[in-house]
Order: sequence, then structure tokens, then C-alpha cells
Amino acid sequence: MKQVGIWLDKQEANGVVLNNGKESLFNIPSELDFFNPKGGARSKTKWGPQDVVQDSKYLEREKHQLKDYFDKIAGQISDADEIAIFGPAEAPEKFVDALNERYPGLAAKVKATKTADSMTKNQFKALVKQSFGMDDRYPEAT
Repeated sequence: MKQVGIWLDKQEANGVVLNNGKESLFNIPSELDFFNPKGGARSKTKWGPQDVVQDSKYLEREKHQLKDYFDKIAGQISDADEIAIFGPAEAPEKFVDALNERYPGLAAKVKATKTADSMTKNQFKALVKQSFGMDDRYPEAT
């Protein structure tokens, strides 16, 4: 059984793949532009025209870049049997919404979605194992 845990934000996605007792990690950079629109410019003449900042351009570009980013992540986890998604703010929710919209088969495999701040790789691996019911501290008796 292939279980995948993903921690993502708008900068990168880090993943842990648990497959028959073996662990592997992956990282996908987002390539999102972080927009910082400058304020409008004022004309030199009194009561002259002003340049208007077009927020809609920035938001539309970010929407397309997020779609590409989420598509890369979905491609990486396409063969997973169970998925757990973690991350700060609304990033995990946006990813789950994108899965529901474009990849309903993958969306059905999502077992957990939790808000989690940044953490070390070991903390993240422990969180993923815990979310799938595995725990390193108490190995199963064989």
C-alpha cells in the first residue's frame, strides 16, 4: 500500500512516500511569482490622471500558476492509495478543492487534511506516520 503525506504552501511541496515499510521524500518547488504591486503613479500636473494598479492581472496570473503547481503535485502522487495533506493557512484546502475539481479519483483517496506550521523533516515524517496509524515508538509485534 502506497501512502503519501504532503506538506505544502505557496513556495514548495514536501512529501513523504511510505511504501511497504520504505520511506522516500520528494520536493516540488512552486515557481509562483510573489506579486508586490506598486501603488499608482501620479501625474506631475495638478488634478492630472492617475495610473491604476490592476490587481485582477496579478490575481489571474497567480491562479494559473497555482493550477500548474497543483497539477505537478497531483502528477507526483497519482499512484498513491492513501493521501494526507498538511500545510499552513488555506494552502491544503485550495489543493483539496483543486483535486475535487480536476482529479476526483485522487480526491477520494485523501484521508486527512490538517493545518500545520513548518516543521523539520523528522517531525513531518512522524506526523505522516501518525496520520496513517503508524507509530515508530511502538513497532508492531511480528
